[in-house]
Amino acid sequence: MPSLSAQLPPPMTELRRWVLDSPAQLKLLRASLHEAVTGEALAEGAALDEIPEKVCLVATELATNALRHALPPTTVRLGRSGSRYVLDVDDKAPDVVPQYSEGRPLGQGGLGLQLASKFALEIGWYVEGDSKHVWAEFPMPG
Repeated sequence: MPSLSAQLPPPMTELRRWVLDSPAQLKLLRASLHEAVTGEALAEGAALDEIPEKVCLVATELATNALRHALPPTTVRLGRSGSRYVLDVDDKAPDVVPQYSEGRPLGQGGLGLQLASKFALEIGWYVEGDSKHVWAEFPMPG
């Protein structure tokens, strides 16, 4: 499990950016992110391949955390660094350090960072201006 430390993500080329104001936009984020990662639209009810599924799940969880615990909007960026995808999610709570919520019962939140640490190659966070960013790296499929 990667540790969550205060560090900048690797330099990346931004591929896509989404600005979210409410949890109602998460479904659109998942579909659009899937298309950005695979080049194909996500059909309603379709199963995701392993890497796109992990990227979409972590993006949704981190964006949910940002929308729940800070003021909107939150920005989700997908970038590329070599042969890896970099997911970067910001929130407007730079003074709140991200922490794992171990031992919390299922259904009571706190799984976003745990899932990111389980599925990502590397994770970290940093503060830039009035935003805190949590990022995660994933291998590119294929």
